[in-house]
Amino acid sequence: MPQITVDYSAPLDRRGFALDLHALLVETVDTALDSCKTRFREVEETVVGDGSTQDVVVHVEIALLFGRTDAAKARLAEAVLALLPRHLKTTDGVRLSVEVRDLENSYRKR
Repeated sequence: MPQITVDYSAPLDRRGFALDLHALLVETVDTALDSCKTRFREVEETVVGDGSTQDVVVHVEIALLFGRTDAAKARLAEAVLALLPRHLKTTDGVRLSVEVRDLENSYRKR
């Protein structure tokens, strides 16, 4: 069920991050490992602030079935932020962000 999207412009060990992220989700939000699905979208260009720096970004969006508390989602977001640097070649000039949200009621899978 966790639907994970990672937008990135920084050098990222995608497979290693996804595998560690899936294990983290199992531990923190009580989900099955084979329910975790991550897709990556490389961002060709980013502009941060006034555009005077060459900062790059990694943004992780995790969508879960309804029922987790805001506190649980916040703990998960913090854990993901702590995990990300281990899968980056460098953290210099890298802007990291995470959003954990509920899936819409219309979500279906098969």
